[in-house]
Amino acid sequence: MLDYSIQIAGESSLILYPPQQMSAEVNQWVLAACQQLEHALADVLLDVTPSYASILVSYNPLQTDHFLVKARIRQALAAQSGESQQAGKLVELPVYYSEESGPDLTRLAKLHQLSIEQVIELHQAPLYRVYAIGFAPGFAYMGEVDERLATPRLDSPRAKVPKGAVAIADRQTAVYPAESPGGWNLLGLCPLQLFDPAKTPSMPVAVGDQVRFTAIDKAEFLRLGGVL
Repeated sequence: MLDYSIQIAGESSLILYPPQQMSAEVNQWVLAACQQLEHALADVLLDVTPSYASILVSYNPLQTDHFLVKARIRQALAAQSGESQQAGKLVELPVYYSEESGPDLTRLAKLHQLSIEQVIELHQAPLYRVYAIGFAPGFAYMGEVDERLATPRLDSPRAKVPKGAVAIADRQTAVYPAESPGGWNLLGLCPLQLFDPAKTPSMPVAVGDQVRFTAIDKAEFLRLGGVL
């Protein structure tokens, strides 16, 4: 079991931090701990929110307090094995990679002294782990991008990033689920709906899942409902 600290995060919440930074091992511990806490604190729990390397625990302050919840967390995780009870699923996301759909594709190729085809190949090659959902509903932070493609965020974020934009920032990758401002580097477009509140589940990916990007052409992108 990993060591961790517990800090107060608000009037009715605590946050757990393992000592290490983002890694598959830490994220696996986070997922397994969340499952354990959801069961152990069910009578007072409002929400358990996993992130890269932390867990936010929100509870009902009318039923308990920081001290009791902290003690129950320690007790619940004392015998925690570190293994998630459920393996994440594999999700394939189609991407129309092109200069038309990915305005930063050419710049990244030049920056890293690669061809456009090599950039696309390197982005498709890994199986990405979903480490967190945040920024916007359906925005999944995934890693890790091949170090040959690692690129900082833009100095000046765009006012509008299109829905479905497939992007990288440092060694993370993501798909914008809706049009929004953003400072990530854009490589292409995914035609699939990444967040639909009318569906259950509302997102095709969850923390702990693995994602594979697969290249499609423009005709297939449009056939799948993509919009340029």
